[in-house]
Amino acid sequence: MADEALSAGAVARRLGVAVTTLRTWHQRYGLGPSHHVPGHHRRYTPADLARLEIMRKLTAEGVAPAEAARWAKQGPAIGPGAELRMRGVRDGGGQTIPVGRAGPVARGMARAAMRLDSVAISETIAHSLARDGVIATWDGLLRPVLVGIGERHAATAGLIEVEHLVSRCVSEAFAAAARAGTSTGPPRILLSCADEEQHTLPLEALAAALAEAGVAYRMLGARVPVAALIEAVNRTGPAAVVIWSHTRATADPGQLSALLGVPRRPLLVLAAGPGWRADTLPAGVVRPVDLAEAVSLALAVRDSLDQATGD
Repeated sequence: MADEALSAGAVARRLGVAVTTLRTWHQRYGLGPSHHVPGHHRRYTPADLARLEIMRKLTAEGVAPAEAARWAKQGPAIGPGAELRMRGVRDGGGQTIPVGRAGPVARGMARAAMRLDSVAISETIAHSLARDGVIATWDGLLRPVLVGIGERHAATAGLIEVEHLVSRCVSEAFAAAARAGTSTGPPRILLSCADEEQHTLPLEALAAALAEAGVAYRMLGARVPVAALIEAVNRTGPAAVVIWSHTRATADPGQLSALLGVPRRPLLVLAAGPGWRADTLPAGVVRPVDLAEAVSLALAVRDSLDQATGD
């Protein structure tokens, strides 16, 4: 039994909830760990985990926690009929967010998103960033969940509140990761959304990845008019400029052409995002295929400048 018993952290990751949620379920509803070795923390048995799975599933479907706990204590024997009765009181949750081939961590985060559990979402992101880094977290965890939310919204016109909450959690996590970076030297990379482009999370992911790699940057953010972008380039003289466009509506190649014509033309102009079409890009503009390539190109520019200046 000891080998099968799980810590609170392990159970939280399996269920996609926060450890504080487990503590609340234990204290308020008696759904706590039952395995105990003197001198050690109590641990969750497979039977405990089965009850918590029921609790998580029912609360995700809108059942009041106290009522869900009552059913969870009856164990897996609640049966299909009871589950149907419970579904009669759900509040419109219960849909799942598709995450494709992403792993259990992404599925757990998707479940937390449906519960609007910002604590669990933030803890999951922070743990992934600490363990895997920004690029792996973006590609393997965050993009699948965000894309899944977008697909579900397109199919149902719902989940707007889910998208807003998850986006805020992601943005806060990337901001913290960027602050924790160890970049040195002057900012040589300028990050900007295209004119009228409001989707900033991929650009925030790039900022966090650059900070993680020790590359200093400036971030202009969403909806940057062409005139303002050119003014920023002329004022700061960046070595590379990244312009993000999420949709075709904001991917006007004229923005790129204007940037290439400034007096302090950057060494590298990156047109990032699915909005840009490769066959419409002006000569000299590079379209990175993903976050990893964008970081790699930025690193190459920085290293080239360092060698040229003897830094």
